[in-house]
This record gives sequence, C-alpha cells and structure tokens, in this order.
Amino acid sequence: MDPNSRIGALSEKEIELLEEIITNPIDHGIPSWMVNRKKDLRTGKDRHILGNELEITVKRDIDRMKRIKSYKGIRHQLGLKVRGQRTKSTGRHGLVIGVQRKKIRQQMEKKAKKKKKKEES
Repeated sequence: MDPNSRIGALSEKEIELLEEIITNPIDHGIPSWMVNRKKDLRTGKDRHILGNELEITVKRDIDRMKRIKSYKGIRHQLGLKVRGQRTKSTGRHGLVIGVQRKKIRQQMEKKAKKKKKKEES
C-alpha cells in the first residue's frame, strides 16, 4: 500500500486488510511490544484491545488493584496520584471546597435571608 494515499482512495479489499491488521496485529508481523495489552491476565497472550473493550479492561484492572489492596489500588481508592507524581504542591483542584468559599457562601445566604425579611415587612 502507498503510505501517501488517502483512506477514501483505498479499495474495499485494502480497507478490509487494514481492519484485519488492526484487530490482529501480531498475526500480521507487528511485534508484541507494540500492542496495548501484553501478557493478558486471563489468557496469558499478547492482545491489542480496541474501543469499549479497552475501557472495560482498564476499569476491571483498577478494580482488581483495589480489591487486592495494592499500593496503586489504594491510591486509586483515595483519589490520589498513582504514578509517582508529586502531591505536595500540585493536584489540589477539584477535591474540596475551600474554607474561604464556605464563609463567603454563608455570608451571602445570611444577606439573602435579611433582604427577604425586610421585603416581607
């Protein structure tokens, strides 16, 4: 196949060949280090997973790590960084509403209640 040709210009036979190579890369001479699932836990074989199956497999792996309480599993449970990143100064957003925001929200609610009482009377 010409590497510079566009997908729309390929014949049906060439497209089927590409699909077959993508679904079974090891059978077509692609080395095992290029697949995304080396030595699968269930089968023990090198596989290349695509689409929804990839998401399901990753979720299943994370759940297995949580169940056996490995270090990575515990980090996943706690919602912390898993791959050795620093946590002292980064990764702080989105976890907890800060003290300042709570105070501001309470003050705004008090003002709204006072304003409502004045309007009623």
